[in-house]
Amino acid sequence: MTELLVQQTAEPLPNIQEMPFWLEKAVAWGQAESTRTRKDISLHLSRLRDFLQQLLKQINDVSSTTETMSRLPLLGQFLGRLCWNPHVTADSSSRGLLLQCLLALYSEHPSNAVERKSNQWIRKILCQLATEEEDSAAPALMKHLGVPAKEYHLKVLKRMVTLMQESIGKSQCSQSSRNQGCSCTSIQAASEAWVPLIKCPETSPVIGALLQQPVNCIREGLSENFLDALHSAYSRCGLPLEEEAVVSLWCHSLSSMEDAVLSLLESTTAAGSTANKIEEQVTKSLLPKACAQHYSIFLVANDIFRTVLKQAERNECVKDFFQIFTKCFLRELSQQQPQTSASLKAFFPQSPPSLLVPLLTMPSEMPQEVSKNHLMWVSSSLQRLIEEEEEEEDDSDSRNIRGPHKVFEAWFLLLQCGHWVQMAVQLLVTSGPEDCGPLLWLLVFYHHPTNRWHHRASQLVQAKAVWDHLNSLFSVVAHPLPADQLQSLISLLPPKPQQPALAASLTLNLLVNFAVFGKLPLGTSTEIMQQSRWWISLDCRMRQHVSSARCVSD
Repeated sequence: MTELLVQQTAEPLPNIQEMPFWLEKAVAWGQAESTRTRKDISLHLSRLRDFLQQLLKQINDVSSTTETMSRLPLLGQFLGRLCWNPHVTADSSSRGLLLQCLLALYSEHPSNAVERKSNQWIRKILCQLATEEEDSAAPALMKHLGVPAKEYHLKVLKRMVTLMQESIGKSQCSQSSRNQGCSCTSIQAASEAWVPLIKCPETSPVIGALLQQPVNCIREGLSENFLDALHSAYSRCGLPLEEEAVVSLWCHSLSSMEDAVLSLLESTTAAGSTANKIEEQVTKSLLPKACAQHYSIFLVANDIFRTVLKQAERNECVKDFFQIFTKCFLRELSQQQPQTSASLKAFFPQSPPSLLVPLLTMPSEMPQEVSKNHLMWVSSSLQRLIEEEEEEEDDSDSRNIRGPHKVFEAWFLLLQCGHWVQMAVQLLVTSGPEDCGPLLWLLVFYHHPTNRWHHRASQLVQAKAVWDHLNSLFSVVAHPLPADQLQSLISLLPPKPQQPALAASLTLNLLVNFAVFGKLPLGTSTEIMQQSRWWISLDCRMRQHVSSARCVSD
């Protein structure tokens, strides 16, 4: 039985004694360019393919390039001479086998000088197969065939791409022995060897195939050099990639995905960006689609958003971006198949579970008449959650980190679902004094989420005073407007001594919505806006100046 196993193992291996014969043939074929040489190549081509197939099997079964070279010391010279012979590489099957042998010999992590030198040599051979070299043997074949150099090399490259796609498609992790190499290693080596050709548009099919190749062997993956080079070529050089390839790149490379998120954030929050322009850029970036397809991508993107938000809590442009991004993400998520899509809890693991569905539901998805009750429930739920966490923090002897974290996560979710905040502002225009309390609390919490330098109770009183004045002002039928009512609204804007200032954006938001959704004629609303907006803008700039001066002094 043991003898039979030895025979079965040894049977597919090439006859080592044949290597000198084939090397002698390769030398002879490369030294002479004649009809007799070409005829000899044709006669031996079928046997050569069989020999190369056996060589490939042995290379794949050996654990390292060093061991392969020790067993077959003439292998490198033999493969090199064949790769430089255009009459051999013109045969698609022979060229494909040569390419597979080279990739199988490539070492992802070279451990000695032999493997490092081998890697350099393989890169050179791959470039030679796909590009024109002055000292190559290809010009003789091109002259004989009457094919222009550019056309010849383009066809060679396309054929290499086709062969590589087929090879990748057939690759499966089938490692049955510790000493056997697995195809995942070949995929890793292929990605590393393809780096010099990564900027060629013709190589996009291979790049896509490599990126979408499932890696079953946990110890192997795509080469970091390949991922870095691909990210650079795509983001900086405009390398064309299919949507699936771009998303796969982000799945494989965390740095590439982070760079895409930060670049999008920077471009959309630049001066002059409108909501429509931001939404167009966000959709075009593919990030919302990628986030909907892979919740792992969304989790990383959301962590980046958290970090940015903690540093730019008062930046309205950043808030607008988060809201638009979430809107685009939810739209893409709704188009996913329910059986393949992750749960909302998987996408928002740190958010309060009870608020996920109520806040992530768009206002257009429910009847308009229940919107107010829905917002009342959201406001009371948030208020109860925040107050409980703040009470626990006050009662705790040690510093409670969990409390502020939960408050921040609740506010972060509310900020991402800013459409409900906007709905609350609109409802405040038509609400009476008995209904405005919960809606105003929601608005104040949105603009002032923590008590670090805001005192919510005091600010709620200020917000109620602003609402009272606006409600009274936009109920006036007389024209021109009474100057005392308008002046009383403006007098609320400057911060009072020993009181935290109310966000100017909150006041301006209320003012704009009263003007748009109120019952006054357009001309009257425009007059109020023109007289009030200058004071609000001036007040906002003054606060920014004071805040900047404090930061400098600190």
